[in-house]
Amino acid sequence: MECRLCPVACGADREKTPGRCGVKGLTVAKYYLHPYEEPPISHRNGSGTVFFGGCSLRCVFCQNYEVSRARRGKEVSPTELSDIFAQLEEMGADNINLVTPDHVSDLILEALSLRRPGIPVVYNSSGYGLVSALERIDPYIDVYLPDLKFCSPALSERYTGRKDYFERAAEAVAFMAKKPVSYDETGKMLSGCIVRHLVLPMCTSDSLKVLDFLKETLPKEVPISLMRQYTPMGEIAGFPELNRPITAREYRRVLDHAEALGFETLFTQEKESAQKAFIPTWDF
Repeated sequence: MECRLCPVACGADREKTPGRCGVKGLTVAKYYLHPYEEPPISHRNGSGTVFFGGCSLRCVFCQNYEVSRARRGKEVSPTELSDIFAQLEEMGADNINLVTPDHVSDLILEALSLRRPGIPVVYNSSGYGLVSALERIDPYIDVYLPDLKFCSPALSERYTGRKDYFERAAEAVAFMAKKPVSYDETGKMLSGCIVRHLVLPMCTSDSLKVLDFLKETLPKEVPISLMRQYTPMGEIAGFPELNRPITAREYRRVLDHAEALGFETLFTQEKESAQKAFIPTWDF
């Protein structure tokens, strides 16, 4: 069967060979209780996070590049993945958090169909997805946590190789943002969508355009997460402008614009978030 799970539509027969994403089946690099997501996601006990190997977007600056390039991880079956979900739930996870799921969404759906978790399921993606694939898994997803990385086709092509990133991500985020937003009495998100944007060095003008787009198109109750955690890693040797953290002035410029736009809920990060210490160890 030719793979058409993501916008790349590489057509690989993934029973025989990896697709552009770098994997054939389900590869898990780590699962644990993640304490550093947005407050309604990590909440009190931590988010039961599963990092999947491979990625069809392949950002050059990816902080999880060893995983996204499929260099780490263990192949598991849908049944084994279902068991991982159950284990995280038994550990007290506030939710099940699926990190980089688009290229394996069909197999994740199979795992969720075997046993539906009794806690919210979070779909944590790059934003570069197909609405048709999201529609299939949506009945099992409670919370969407997508990125909207770029507006500029030139920037997305330079840093991901995909000129159509914004076009596809805008469609996907619009679909995800339709999920009604709800919280329990303690502030844990039970359903809805939080849209993330990572501020990159020398890219603040594009960040302002991303925020303008989100303000114009999203329901007002959808939170925005403005991330300051960029850490120079990945495969950036040919991109000298990315070889530093963002400056306080860069983040302040974007944050001031976000505050002026008047988002109902805006999550921010401190300078200390840009540390390698916050990047997981891939030990599964």
